[in-house]
Amino acid sequence: MVHVRRNGARISVRLTRKQSATKSPLENLYNVDLKKYNLHRNYEFPQKVQSLIPMGTPPFIQGEHDYVTQIIRALYHFKQCALIGPSGTGKTHIAYLVCELTGLPMYEINCGLQTSSYDLIGRYIGLGKENWIDGPLVSWLKNGGLMYLDEANMMKQDVATRLNPVLDTRGHMVITEKDGEVVHRSKHGYLMITLNPFSAEFAGTKPMNAAFRRRMTVWVNFDYASVGDRIVPAEAKLIAKKGVDEDTAYQILRVGAEMRRQYKAGDLPYGPSLGDLMHWAVLIGDGLDPVVAGENTIVALTSDSIEVQGDVRRIIERVFKSD
Repeated sequence: MVHVRRNGARISVRLTRKQSATKSPLENLYNVDLKKYNLHRNYEFPQKVQSLIPMGTPPFIQGEHDYVTQIIRALYHFKQCALIGPSGTGKTHIAYLVCELTGLPMYEINCGLQTSSYDLIGRYIGLGKENWIDGPLVSWLKNGGLMYLDEANMMKQDVATRLNPVLDTRGHMVITEKDGEVVHRSKHGYLMITLNPFSAEFAGTKPMNAAFRRRMTVWVNFDYASVGDRIVPAEAKLIAKKGVDEDTAYQILRVGAEMRRQYKAGDLPYGPSLGDLMHWAVLIGDGLDPVVAGENTIVALTSDSIEVQGDVRRIIERVFKSD
C-alpha cells in the first residue's frame, strides 16, 4: 500500500503485481458467473494501471449472504454501488476481492475531512502550465477500473459536487483547473463507495448529500457472518489456522459473536472483526491463557472505558470458564 499526502489529505493506492492470465483460485469459492458478468469484455487495461489489480486477496466469509454476486451484478448493470455496514464486516476486504476476481485495477481513496477535490483531480506542478499531474479520479476516468471511495459519508461537499456529473447520464468531468478540459468516463470505469451508518459513534460522519446518494442505484447492507447465536463454521476454521485447536477457535468465535450482538443492540461500542479474533488466537496459540490473551487484544480494543472493558471480560470469562 502506498500512502500519498497532498495538502494534508491521505490518499492510499495499493500497488500489486500484474494479474496473471490464469484463473484465480478464488473463483471456485463463490457462485458468481464471471462469464455472464464480465466487467471488461474484450478490453485490456493499459499497462500503466495493471499493477493496481489486486492479487492474493484472502477469501471472504460471506455467511448467509452472497455479497460477491450482489456487488458484481450491480457493477455490471449500473456501473456503481454502495456498501453500508458497521466496521469489521469486511467492506474494504470484499472491494479488493471483487477487483481481483474481475481483473479491475483499484483506485482507493479515503474520503477524510481534509480530502479535497484538488487531491482527486490533479494539479499543475511547478510554475506555469507545462506540467499537469492527473489525480487518481482523472486517471480512473481515462483508464477504467474500480474507483473505491471509503468512508464516503465523511466526504466534503465540494468532492461530491464534482462527482455528480460523472455518475449520471452525462458521464464526464469538466476540469476547470485545466482550462475546462472535458474528460469522459471510460465505459469500463466502475465506482464503489463504502460507509458506516451515520451516527455519533463514527466521528466525522454526516448524512450523505441527497444528489450523490441518488446516484448509487444499488445499496448492499453488510452484516457480520457470525453474530449472536448464529455461528458460521468457516470463520472458526480460519481462526483455528492461527494455531489454536477447534474447540478454542469456536470459543473465540462465540465471544466475538456475542460482542457483535451487543454492539448491534447498542450495548457495546464496537463489534470485533474476524481479523480481531484471529489476532487473539495468535496469542493463545503462542501459549498465553485465553483470558490473558483477550485482555491484551479484544478487551482493550473495544473501549477505553473501564465499565465497557469489564463487560467484555465477563463475556470472555463466561464462555471460556463455562466450557
